[in-house]
Amino acid sequence: MGYTGDVRAGGPADVRELDALTVRKASVGGMDNNAYLLTCRRTGAQLLVDAAADADRLLDLVREGSATARLDTVVTTHRHRDHLGALASVVAVTGALTCAGADDAHAISVEAGVPVHERLHDGATVTFGDVVLDVIGLRGHTPGSVALAYREPADARADGAVPGRTHLFTGDSLFPGGPGRTSGGEDFDSLMDDLEERVFAQFPDDTWVYPGHGNDTTLGVERPHLGEWRARRW
Repeated sequence: MGYTGDVRAGGPADVRELDALTVRKASVGGMDNNAYLLTCRRTGAQLLVDAAADADRLLDLVREGSATARLDTVVTTHRHRDHLGALASVVAVTGALTCAGADDAHAISVEAGVPVHERLHDGATVTFGDVVLDVIGLRGHTPGSVALAYREPADARADGAVPGRTHLFTGDSLFPGGPGRTSGGEDFDSLMDDLEERVFAQFPDDTWVYPGHGNDTTLGVERPHLGEWRARRW
């Protein structure tokens, strides 16, 4: 069976092979948080998106991607506790560099008990091996929430690869059916503005979305509903 994007806590990872990158998706913890292990296929470098919970499971995932259990970087998409519960343990074992949005970095350091080595801003990049991820600031769910964008190379030829297609790791800022939770008011408007201007206006319909909980989606599925989200205010 090919990649489905549908995982359950404690179950096996779902694996997607792209030309330059392998994506492993696993659900961990009591809130079924999605963790994504990205492996550079040429160099073996690895990046984990959200060390959310269950450090042993995440370290097993790292070993699935690398015989030497190599983990170069952990990116925390935002400062909420359910997305960083295993951060200290994973970093202690692997020595990975930690990254997070600049406006969430201090809170993450305090909550997790580990320093954030690199504070990310909209428009920055994160590199591991040959893979470059673009940082997209999505303010509203938290002040420093970030998404990561990976674009398949124009000459991609692997089975299932689509040359030029973008893959977005959105944390809790974008889900199937709507934006992430906000306190309403200015936070909701801020998140919707950033989603429309920095995501939907920049990337085409075949862009694949990997959220912080639940199943994957695409921008094409969600785009027709932006007006509904604005009207309902969530």
